[in-house]
Parts: sequence; structure tokens; C-alpha cells
Amino acid sequence: MNDKIPYKIYLSEDEIPKQWYNVRADMKVKPAPLLNPANGQPLKPEELEPIFCKELIRQEFDNDTKWIDIPEEVLNFYKMYRPSPLVHATFLEKALDTPARIFYKFEGNNTSGSHKLNSAIAQVYYAKQQGLKGVTTETGAGQWGTALSMACAYFGLDCQVYMVKCSYEQKPFRREVMRTYGAKVTPSPSETTAVGRKILAEHPGTTGSLGCAISEAVEAALTQEGYRYQLGSVLSQVLLHQTIIGLEAQKAMKKYDIKPDILIGCTGGGSNLGGFATPFIGEMLRGEADYKIIAAEPASCPSFTKGVFAYDFCDTGRICPLAKMYTLGSQFIPSSNHAGGLRFHGMSPVLSQLYHDGVFECRSVIQTDVFQAAETFARAEGILPAPESSHAIKIAIDEALKCKETGEAKTIVFNLSGTGYFDLMAYGKFNDGTMGDILPTDEELKGCFERLPKVGNE
Repeated sequence: MNDKIPYKIYLSEDEIPKQWYNVRADMKVKPAPLLNPANGQPLKPEELEPIFCKELIRQEFDNDTKWIDIPEEVLNFYKMYRPSPLVHATFLEKALDTPARIFYKFEGNNTSGSHKLNSAIAQVYYAKQQGLKGVTTETGAGQWGTALSMACAYFGLDCQVYMVKCSYEQKPFRREVMRTYGAKVTPSPSETTAVGRKILAEHPGTTGSLGCAISEAVEAALTQEGYRYQLGSVLSQVLLHQTIIGLEAQKAMKKYDIKPDILIGCTGGGSNLGGFATPFIGEMLRGEADYKIIAAEPASCPSFTKGVFAYDFCDTGRICPLAKMYTLGSQFIPSSNHAGGLRFHGMSPVLSQLYHDGVFECRSVIQTDVFQAAETFARAEGILPAPESSHAIKIAIDEALKCKETGEAKTIVFNLSGTGYFDLMAYGKFNDGTMGDILPTDEELKGCFERLPKVGNE
């Protein structure tokens, strides 16, 4: 490794990748097809046209094209905040007294405060090209809703956001950023949709989930002419757009001869880990390199470590297509005590297949340990990290401390996907000592598994 590595490694605007990478082209075992819940048969692209933009559907079904051109207008928008820096965390290394080299890709240097803007601007661009009036979506912690509202403001489209109720109440400032960019924000589940009213009737007082919000946003898109639904994670199209992160990281590392041993990303639906890690996974699948890749997920919503690999609905209202993924069951609702995003009951079908094939591992971490790691990082590196990203920080610190025990100087790289300045209520609970760890019981999960759809499952 080059010993003269700057603290922050920047690429030039000309070095921004011009294409997204589609890891499915290198996968020997492709993700299982989406199924039509009405008949259990593989979905045809045209069946999704009432929900998604046509170009996004094409990308969703494309398992073979390895490189997909980034539209010029999207590239121009990327230049507002990209390329993002790869940071050598020398202060964290010193604080941990570890021989490990630690780097992080910092995706929080835009107003939305996270990596979500990478896909939001692409999705809204395609909606604009199709001549639509507006889009609907859900948001958990608020990063995706913020990003989509920014993208809609840029292209002049209407934006309707269904925000998970507990986040709507806990993160009013994130909500106000969305409204500043012109979005209409509704706490979910709500009385504004048929599926929202049904969920409220079945679960009075519920604080909501991403699955609930997805159901409402899809219904809103289907019942308004000139609108389509857009999703911030899970789908293959989203992971595709997010590969700008990993591709930039690869270029920055090659520039200074940095060879990573361990790559870490948090996982809720998959956009973070997928965007950061799949370009490196592609190297592994092609036999060009070997890395230890670790997914970091919350113990309160442990899709990989406690879920089952099965076909399931992507939404609580059971109106969306079925996806084969690691899932806790579409009826699973995380505890309202769970502070960050990463609240989705399932996982990206692409990442689920790769995990099932043993390409990477996953570790679940409890919330109080996550915030302890966030505090350690903030005090050392001067950035208040998002709770989601802090799951990856926790695992990175664990691996760095292992190096301290063994004396190994491994190179650890993780994705810092956002900042935590809208998460101060959660930080306040941690600092006050009132934050706890509420984990799903085996009995609770068993009940959710028993309600998995029979379609596509044995």
C-alpha cells in the first residue's frame, strides 16, 4: 500500500463513472423472478407498467447487461455532490490503537444527507422522460423521502411521501426538509388510503413500518392518473444506480494502491451494501479478487440472520408483487424503539441470492452498541453518523480491535452512507441512558413465518 495516502481521496469530475454496474450479469445463479400474487406466475414487464416507469422496469428485468449508461442529465446532477471522498480514518485508527487501516466512503455530503440521492435523481429523470405528473413513495427514517423530494424539485414533478409514523413523529426536521422541497408528507399508516385504513383497523395505534408505507404509496400511484411509484431500496434497479458508490471507491483505491481485505455496509433493504459492495462482489464472481464482505443489520429487524429465504410480499398490505428474499414476513413490524431506518421486513432479492450462495456474511448488532460505536466515531472523526451507517461502523470497529489483538494490519473499508443530524432525538435517548434494545422473539417471528404466502413456496 502507498504510505503517502491523503486523509481524503478525491476523484475529479471527469473520473465519475459513466456507467452503472449490473452484478446480475456476473451471477451464475440469478435472483428468482418476481411473481404475480394473483396467479403465482413470473411477472411480465408490462404487468408492472401501472406501478413503475417503463425504463425502470426494463432495468429491473435485465439480468444480462453488465454496464448500463448513466444519462447525461443524471451525470450533470451527480456533479453537484459527486465524486464523494474516500476518507482514511487515521483519527479513528489512533483512537482504537489498532494496526488496521480503516477507510470510509462518505456519502453524506449532500442536502439529503445520504446515498439515497444517487437513485432518486435517476428514477425521477426517467419519470420526467415518460411525461409523468408526479411520483409517490414511502420513507422510513426519511433519507429516501428527502432525496426524492429534492430530485422532484429539480425536474419539476409532484412528490407524495408516506412516512413511517414513528419516524414522522421522531424526525420532524427531516419531514420539514421534504416539505421545503415541495413534497406532501403523510404519516403512515393513514386514513387517506384503503390499505392504510385496513392496517389501522387491524393494528390500532401501530407506529407503522416500511411495508405499511409501501402499500399506501403504491395505492396512491395506482389511483392517480400520471403518477408512478418509486422505491428507495430492495429492487434491482435501485442497487444498479447505487453502484456509483462502489465504482468510485474502486477508482480511488486503485489510485493509491489500496487493497481492501474487509468491506462493510449496513443492510435494511439492500441499497447501501448493494451499491457499495457489488462492484467488488463482481470481481469475486469473475475470480479476479477475494474479499471478506460483511453486512451489518439491526438485531431488532434481522432479515438475514433470523429471516427465511422465501417468496414474500414486499408490503404489509399484500398488494405488491412477490419477491424471493430473506424475510421476517410482511406482517412483521419492528419495535418503535428501533431508532434508525433499516426497518424493512425483507431484503434485496439480489443480495438475498448472493447471501444464500455464501458470497458474504451478515452480523446483527444491538442498538445501544450501534450508538456507542457512533459516539466513538464522532469523537474521533468529527462527523455525526446516521444510525443506519453506524451499524457498519460497529462492525468496522470490531474488526479493527481484532487486528489489535492479533497484530494484523488489515485494510477495512466501510460505507458511511449518511449523517445523523436529523437523528438527535435518538442520540438524546442514548446519552440519557433511556435507549433500550427490544428484539423480536422466536415466537413472534414464527407467527410471521406462518403467514408467508403459499405462492412460490413449498
